[in-house]
Amino acid sequence: MKLFTYNAETSALAITQAKKELGDEFSIISQKKLANGNYEISVAISEEDFNKNKDNQENKQPLAKTNNIAQRLELIAQRELERKRSLQNTQNSLPEEVSLQLSDAVRQISQITGVATKMPPAKSPYPQEDKPKPNQEEIPAKEHKKSKEYQQHLGELKIIQNEINRLNDKIKLIQNMFWEERGPKKEGLIIPHEFAEIYRITKTSGMSKEHLEKIMQLTLELMPIKMRENSVLIKRYFREVLRKMVYARAENLSSNAKNIMMLVGPTGVGKTTTLAKLAARYSRLLNKNYKVGIITLDTYRIGAVDQLMFYAKKMKLSIDTVVDTEEFINALDSLKYCDYILIDTVGSSQHDRAKLESLKSFVNADSNAKIDVSLVMSATTKYEDLKDIYHTFSTLGIDTLIFTKLDETNSYGNIFSLSYETKKPISYFSVGQEVPNDLNVASSDFLIDCLLDGFIKA
Repeated sequence: MKLFTYNAETSALAITQAKKELGDEFSIISQKKLANGNYEISVAISEEDFNKNKDNQENKQPLAKTNNIAQRLELIAQRELERKRSLQNTQNSLPEEVSLQLSDAVRQISQITGVATKMPPAKSPYPQEDKPKPNQEEIPAKEHKKSKEYQQHLGELKIIQNEINRLNDKIKLIQNMFWEERGPKKEGLIIPHEFAEIYRITKTSGMSKEHLEKIMQLTLELMPIKMRENSVLIKRYFREVLRKMVYARAENLSSNAKNIMMLVGPTGVGKTTTLAKLAARYSRLLNKNYKVGIITLDTYRIGAVDQLMFYAKKMKLSIDTVVDTEEFINALDSLKYCDYILIDTVGSSQHDRAKLESLKSFVNADSNAKIDVSLVMSATTKYEDLKDIYHTFSTLGIDTLIFTKLDETNSYGNIFSLSYETKKPISYFSVGQEVPNDLNVASSDFLIDCLLDGFIKA
């Protein structure tokens, strides 16, 4: 694999340079705007394709002069099209008030993408047009000849532009025919072909169909038409909109408050491992080494207590095992010197009402203790089951959500939909089995990046 970097006034010109040298068999790795206003793209091409293109170029006959002019005019056409788009996009304004927190998202994405103010007009390919025109008598014969040549170039440019427009129209017609044949239709909602890629990504992510259709409907109403012409802007727009619809909670690291956290949830979701990660984080990984104590209520599962005992001994933490509410109150009192008290509970099916009532008695055992209840669920669980689990455990007074096993799935729309539906913040993501490193403080950016681009472990 070979890597190449190209620099030009616009990304389109940089891509054109890459195609001219490498052909069409390369992949774009990254693109960014430089401080001087130019764009830089990085591309990759296999050794086989690179050598094949190199042989083809060596065997190719030199281009006629007219073809060189046509290529140059095509570059001018692309540059002029970029300039016109940037000028037209600056005229778009976005609505002030809409539901679902979309109005702020639309305004912010306009600023982020540069549609409103940050897209500078492309430099004119003929700088002399911006200068005051001298009298015809002052133009030397040589310059006059250049002016005629320029007029001829403009005529050829119009011909090329017309051909490009006709070709684009044919491509759009084919896209429309294909997408309208297979695209979703429900109650008059027709998803245009520009949104085909983003619709496919979000639909296969496990997101609730109701949420997806609602987002699409509002997007069709709010998104400026000119913004739809660029697939990069469309994806960036959706990223910003979805990010604003997810709730995340920052860590409360105040040393003045005692933090008591109880982890509850179904069996097999990784509550005990997550608790060990939290204990290590608070006692070892943060700037301040907080005093941490552990209480376990999970005396039913074989090996659960031994597992926590191992982690507690390794981290030199206090741990108490309790079987009833009286012992639980005494354990809380004995650990009152700790900054964090972490409580592990027995896993319970959402259909086991007896265990849920038992957990509720522990939550309400000490009226003086403010227990933060975190519902731990697996990212591999489909949305309908996540919603069922949440509604069952909500009788415990859920404060926050923790999702585990993000490394074991490729679909994250279920997490998005549950967070948006319940309006409960997510506090942590468990991204692997390793203690203590595979734990991330939750952020909407991380979740939406996983949803749209896939999970990438740091």
